[in-house]
Amino acid sequence: MASNSSMSLQVEDSKNTGGVKARRVIAYIVLVAISILCLFWFYVLFINSTRSHAEMTAGFQAFPQFKDLRFIKQFITNFSNLMAGTLPIWNGLLNSFIIAGSCALLSTYFSTMTAYAIHAYEFKAKKAVFTFILMVMMIPTQVTALGFVNMIGKMGLMDTFIPLIVPSIAAPATFFYMKQYMDSTLPLAIVEAARIDGSGEVRTFNTIVLPMMKPAIAVQAIFTFVQNWNNYFTPALVIKTNNKKTLPILIAQLRSADWLKFDMGQVYVMIAFSIFPVIVVYLFLSKFIVQGIALGSVKG
Repeated sequence: MASNSSMSLQVEDSKNTGGVKARRVIAYIVLVAISILCLFWFYVLFINSTRSHAEMTAGFQAFPQFKDLRFIKQFITNFSNLMAGTLPIWNGLLNSFIIAGSCALLSTYFSTMTAYAIHAYEFKAKKAVFTFILMVMMIPTQVTALGFVNMIGKMGLMDTFIPLIVPSIAAPATFFYMKQYMDSTLPLAIVEAARIDGSGEVRTFNTIVLPMMKPAIAVQAIFTFVQNWNNYFTPALVIKTNNKKTLPILIAQLRSADWLKFDMGQVYVMIAFSIFPVIVVYLFLSKFIVQGIALGSVKG
């Protein structure tokens, strides 16, 4: 009897092991397929940035032209033509950096501070405030665009960076993520201990809470930076001066050029030029992304 039961257990264990291996293989296949689909468009961008406008008009090409390093020469030609044009490319790069970097800094800091206030303090309107912030998160930007433009026009802030940077302080989505992260990683006992030791609220937040929130801050900094770097809608409404325009606006202008000046090679080079800084920011902060998302999505 004992031998029969042990044999049945071994059979069940082997079946379970085989099922786990099969699920793991399927999971890897799905992940590889999704990765290929995600990276394919970057590959197409690279290929098209090394081709001329006439070559792209002739049809799609799956591989770069390695003969005589033609793909490098054509890329340099496209980049030189882009820089020789009338668009202020370097100004656009600097403007996008200023706006996206400032928004990422302000959004993460003040959203973390707001989440800390909701998490650490008890007051009567706590649930109402939390619900109100979540309701604001549901309002699309396009709905309030007309009133926003009218307001900044009356304030004399049109054609400045202020309307693009200051509103990022109020970021409901970032606040909600930070609040969920705090619920799982920030015990109130630590805050109480700091208060007993005589630490002020601002000092406690800056020296204790912020370091503990570093993974979540890195994740939201990446998301906020990318969102504002790629933002076309609001800057197109606010910015009018050519030297103050961001890269997405300049890309749209390059694409809308008349057919005599239109060059797809320049368009693809400029898109690659605009994506490169985002990749650099991601590489610097990516080590926090898995940890931040995993902990922020689980409420303790």
